[in-house]
Amino acid sequence: MNVAIDEARPPRRQPAGLYLLCGVEMWERFSYYGMRAFLVLFLISTDGGWGWSKEQAATLYGFYTGLVYLSSLLGGYLADRFLGTHRAVLAGSVLIAGGHFCLAVPSAFTFFLGLALVVIGTGCHKANISTMVGQLFREGDHRRDSAFTIFFMGINTGALLGPLVCGSLAENPRLGWHWGFAAAGVGMVLGTTLYVALRRRVLGDVGGWPTYDGRSRASAVAAPLAPLSREEKDRIVAIAILAVFSVLFFIAFEQGGSSLTFFAKERTDRFIFGWEIKTSHFQAVNSLSIVLFSPVFAALWLKLAERGREPSTPVKFAAGLALMAASFAVMVVAAWITDRGVRVSPLWLLVTYVLQTWAELCLSPVGLSLVSKLAPPRFASRLMGVWFVSLAFGNLSAGLLAGRVEQVERGEVFRLLGGQADFFLIVFFIAMTASVALFLLARRIGLLTHGRA
Repeated sequence: MNVAIDEARPPRRQPAGLYLLCGVEMWERFSYYGMRAFLVLFLISTDGGWGWSKEQAATLYGFYTGLVYLSSLLGGYLADRFLGTHRAVLAGSVLIAGGHFCLAVPSAFTFFLGLALVVIGTGCHKANISTMVGQLFREGDHRRDSAFTIFFMGINTGALLGPLVCGSLAENPRLGWHWGFAAAGVGMVLGTTLYVALRRRVLGDVGGWPTYDGRSRASAVAAPLAPLSREEKDRIVAIAILAVFSVLFFIAFEQGGSSLTFFAKERTDRFIFGWEIKTSHFQAVNSLSIVLFSPVFAALWLKLAERGREPSTPVKFAAGLALMAASFAVMVVAAWITDRGVRVSPLWLLVTYVLQTWAELCLSPVGLSLVSKLAPPRFASRLMGVWFVSLAFGNLSAGLLAGRVEQVERGEVFRLLGGQADFFLIVFFIAMTASVALFLLARRIGLLTHGRA
């Protein structure tokens, strides 16, 4: 695969293609997080929604978000073997846009058809656009982690705007839920248009037909590939181990779209100087924080790398899990207060989401960079798909766990602090236990990466 790098550029300067991919992914995440912000609210609403229980809504949310990332495995396979990352991204973009417009039609059939199209489209788009970012860099390029942090900022610019725009339309009683779904579709159309208009000029042949060890697609399919080396196998094992910890991270992080949304709606004082904060708008706090802090983390990793003091990827992951645990320690206290019948200030959720932002910046962009560094080139998109499978299991498990929030609150599972505080205590222990375990395993995992992470 040819790599779009200008040899004459100073080492700190990022390739122009990075910023195009940031813009395209911004609009894709606008559509995804814009709809995600109000999905459970739509499902439990008796005013234009389906009037489901929290358990039913959280379970569907978990299966939907899980399948979105699970489908990345198929999207990565198709890109590696047949399409190339460019064609996979383009096909995914069209499917996503069609899916959101189907959701805008008020019927059960179009609702589930729309979800299915978004799932398949995101599978083609998500893993492959991340792989294209990695294809901009040669092996050993120290700008890679910083580039993925910038890319992550683009992701979260969309994730910030989506809940504000789509959520505001959806929760407006004069418009209704389906205006929010339609707005998500418009965002995806804008992203697709941007990509088609500028891709050839900015990216060149990055993302073209896949090649394998210098062979063409046709000859690679006809002849068997050389076996993986011991080092390549070790690097794949390292990806798999860290993917397990990614699952545990996202079990906690994805409470944002379910149990934390329920908390914002029912237990948070959402009025400030007479102005009501929409429940879906809390979903934008994490993304706003990422936009603000991404440049800080990108500069930090780059500066530490230049000084030879950058933490290894496993250590960054462990730090992220520790910060995630701290965010749910805050929620344990907030829930304990509300269990006594008092609504709490939105500052509790604000602090929680900022801590989760710092946690995510230690793990999500670093994880994408990790796969692009460790994956053998002929398996790049498939292993990026495997990475997103960890998000799939994390999202699914998060939804199933959130569906039990009322059972835990009633003391039917266990009782320690009582009420909803016990639910957030479960999430705290998941994140903290994973963090401690990863700190202990960090050196051994580092050996499997052979110095690449």
